[in-house]
Amino acid sequence: MSRPRQFVVEADGGSRGNPGPAGYGAVVIDPETGETLAEAAEYIGVATNNVAEYKGLIAGLRAVKALLPDGPGEAGARVHVRMDSKLVVEQMSGRWKIKHPDMKPLAAEAASVLPGFALTYEWIPRERNKHADRLANEAMDAGRRGDRWEPSASTAALDTPRSSVAATAQSSNPPPSDPVTPQVGWGSAPDLGAPATLVLLRHGETALTPQKRFSGSGGTDPELSAAGREQAERAAAAFAARGTVQEIVSSPLRRCRETAGAVAARLGLEVRVEDGLRETDFGAWEGLTFGEVRERYAADLDAWLDSPDAAPTGGGESFAQVAVRVAEARDRLVARCAGRTVLVVTHVTPIKTLVRLALGAPPESLFRMELSAASVSAVAYYADGNASVRLLNDTSHLR
Repeated sequence: MSRPRQFVVEADGGSRGNPGPAGYGAVVIDPETGETLAEAAEYIGVATNNVAEYKGLIAGLRAVKALLPDGPGEAGARVHVRMDSKLVVEQMSGRWKIKHPDMKPLAAEAASVLPGFALTYEWIPRERNKHADRLANEAMDAGRRGDRWEPSASTAALDTPRSSVAATAQSSNPPPSDPVTPQVGWGSAPDLGAPATLVLLRHGETALTPQKRFSGSGGTDPELSAAGREQAERAAAAFAARGTVQEIVSSPLRRCRETAGAVAARLGLEVRVEDGLRETDFGAWEGLTFGEVRERYAADLDAWLDSPDAAPTGGGESFAQVAVRVAEARDRLVARCAGRTVLVVTHVTPIKTLVRLALGAPPESLFRMELSAASVSAVAYYADGNASVRLLNDTSHLR
């Protein structure tokens, strides 16, 4: 009996921590009989859900390719992909842009596996993706034990009777479509879901703030001044009135922890410390005014103003270095807090960096933003990697 020229691929991926220990699973099904033609699963180490889901898709498409080593043939082969990841379905369908740097190469790899095949994509609820989900979890369990997933030990197929697979596969198997432009399965509309919203609160004033002195993470760790404590209390009252903050994260520096503590006391929340949100280390410039730095370190200051790769005198951090750790902290927060509103209490450079990265603006834009003490900004991060700046330097709560 010849192999069928139509296939259903169901794929899934998971991460226990997002990012955390991750794995994927994929199954290839005959849409006429519901027969399982191939299974694939693998533990991939530490990764995000999205990366694992894309790798599951790639594995499923490669399994189809292995079943048809000669390609789509004269009549053409059709592959219908069913996943419970709207991100992957909508990006591969061409409806959503792919902006996240980790997703672009994975999407390109998936698109290159089956050239010439007619590919269609459909979003399905998780409860209809049990086989692939079970495979992904088996792979993660094996990885936790230090083993490799083996198909002979899998019981994933037992979770989904073949008759059920056949019925759902046939009901969703779409008509032929343009193999160059994959189509999303009917009934699946783009749904970004609730974003992770980072509400960015700059700490209140310290004694150095009105004097406009460099105050980073490499010198003293000043406390809030009386004015700064008043600003923190006003911010706390405003956040309590709004009632939208679900979690509080702070830079490890004292001025931020004091500001965050004032809000936490009002909201009854704990404060998590994120080291990546600390202010720039300004090296030998710590505690100096701009004019004093100009007088003592003119050449180094000019280089710093001209290039994000230049660091302050005496072993300070460049803006490029700060951007790397701030972006890593952002990614950890966004992955962990999808659909939640998080108050992030931090400093001028991290806030400006988050806004700059969200806008895709060049590094020199850091010098073109104003951020007052205890001001509020906000950025929303969506599942497809896009970001939306919603607020910048709001001080209405301080009046």
